Amino acid sequence: MAVLNKLRAGESNVSEFPRRVLVVEALAGTLRTSWIEGRLEEYALRGARTFHLACAFEKGGPWAGVTGLFSELFSEIQYDRPDLIEPHGFELAYILPSLRRSLKVRNPNLTDMAPSSERTRNYPADRAVRNIHGLIDLIDEWKTAVCPESPWVIACDALDEAGAMGSLFFRELMRRRGKSLNIHLFAGASPGNGQSVCMSFDSGLQTRLVAARLDSQPPAAPDSLQAGGAAAELEERIGDDELERQANLPLLIYLWKAAGRSDKLFRYQFLALETYNTQGLYADAIRYGDGLLDLASREAPGDDDLRWLIFQKLFMSHIGLEDVDTSFRLAEDTGLPLAEKDASRRNQLFYLMAILYARFKKPRDLQKGEEYLELSLAAIAESDMPEGERHFRYVFNRNGLAMIRNFQRRPEEAIELCRSGFAYLNEHLGADEHRLHRSILLYNTAQVYAAIGVHAEALEYYSATIAQDPNYSEYHNERANVLLQLDRLEEAEADYLRAIELSPPYFEVFTNLGQCYRRMGAMDKAIEQYSRALDLEPGHLLGRLGRAKAYEEAGQRDNAIDDYSAVLAKDPSLWEAFGNRGALLYEAGRLHEALADFDAAIKLRPSMGELHENRAIVLSDIEKSEAVLVLQQVR
Repeated sequence: MAVLNKLRAGESNVSEFPRRVLVVEALAGTLRTSWIEGRLEEYALRGARTFHLACAFEKGGPWAGVTGLFSELFSEIQYDRPDLIEPHGFELAYILPSLRRSLKVRNPNLTDMAPSSERTRNYPADRAVRNIHGLIDLIDEWKTAVCPESPWVIACDALDEAGAMGSLFFRELMRRRGKSLNIHLFAGASPGNGQSVCMSFDSGLQTRLVAARLDSQPPAAPDSLQAGGAAAELEERIGDDELERQANLPLLIYLWKAAGRSDKLFRYQFLALETYNTQGLYADAIRYGDGLLDLASREAPGDDDLRWLIFQKLFMSHIGLEDVDTSFRLAEDTGLPLAEKDASRRNQLFYLMAILYARFKKPRDLQKGEEYLELSLAAIAESDMPEGERHFRYVFNRNGLAMIRNFQRRPEEAIELCRSGFAYLNEHLGADEHRLHRSILLYNTAQVYAAIGVHAEALEYYSATIAQDPNYSEYHNERANVLLQLDRLEEAEADYLRAIELSPPYFEVFTNLGQCYRRMGAMDKAIEQYSRALDLEPGHLLGRLGRAKAYEEAGQRDNAIDDYSAVLAKDPSLWEAFGNRGALLYEAGRLHEALADFDAAIKLRPSMGELHENRAIVLSDIEKSEAVLVLQQVR
């Protein structure tokens, strides 16, 4: 990747549809926009469908550019392939909130439905990535059916200013489907940022950087009066419509910031932090949370409850990204002063500190974690919280202790803490209270049983968890893993398929289904599922290794060798992969390569007698072939 061309305004150097990403580096402004539009017009005259998307986070938020693309495509997809809308309704409503009025979002789970006061589980950061892959699958299914050969040129202006999720969508779209769907990406970036944009794309893509010499000035800041008027008009149009408010949150923040209205800015930035934290968009939520505590001190002085809520959301966002150092600083600098005179907050803060020490700190400090749990428990007794809340927080605290006991390899105690906690909630709370946390207690019990190999109880508790929360994909995936260990393959297959149905795609479940089909002897199906997993996550070693074995068992020797080679390039400590590749290389007549593989495998696993036997056979064949060669030379 290098700067190959330097262009002036009016010049193009666009003569074909390159299968690559083209990054144009120039000052933002009307000239850059005009230059991009001119190039898109040239592409359109050559038969391409073009899209001009504004990708800057500041105006468009986490999904800037992505919302523009799907706003344009949605009605066409709905017309051409209405059968695709409902299966992808969750992802579509995620980026276009207004669609929730007309779309039925299938299969909500308790994490989605729990009221904020009972939402005791945050999604891991990688769960939001599933929505990106689901959206890419939607484009793939529709374009393949309707216009597979039609070239697309997508111009992502200000891609260097995109949010974490928006930029990842376009990177993954080009990696996964750029070539097969004939999609080309044309990105605008500010001077000095073009190379990093190029580098962010998959190394397998042909990426080109162009520096355009445009005599342009950066766009002027918006007029404060005009911005305030536009914001007020937008607020009036939105009224009390929460979906429209969420859809327009980034623009409201941009306009009120330009208008200099810190009171309005504070309100909407807090709403954005809360919204995107709940959705698991942690990096983008943090961008809205930066400076919010200072704003709260100015706009709501003395409102410690509000500052505590901001602290919690920021803390959970940093924990979602596993940023332990920042989480500790937040807890000590902000959390402790706010909790000092409030026992309820101390209970929550000390619990969070316990989880930091016991789960996220490297290495874990289980003793410190348990000490903070005891401090948290003592704070419950000191507080004046309602009785029902007191009961819940006691059980929530003991669930943290169950986690520590499990890490300490004391599974029986961990199981008893979860089981007794579930019974305690049933005894002291109404049936509709804290349903999510009750299901989590059952799930944690199932996980501990599965980890220690007590399969019958693990299945019992996974099934009980699913009865409580039937639409949580991971529960079906994990129950299937236990069924797979028991060789109950048809039941495992059904659970894996149900897990796939309940969620946008994630690579783990497809890898597991591949393992199931390989055990069934259905190699073609196994290869298909492993390939699906690797399409989502090319670096997943288990999926690559599983596919290598499936190729081997299906007699596809060259494909198997390629996959084993990819595995060993990432992890050269896998003796079995060396051994299996060595056997395949021997079959292919590549004797010296086979010998090198068996040597490597024996070095890693010298006690494996079969490796020594195979090496001896290879060595014997090499000696024979060399002897034959010598005879031929003599004659």
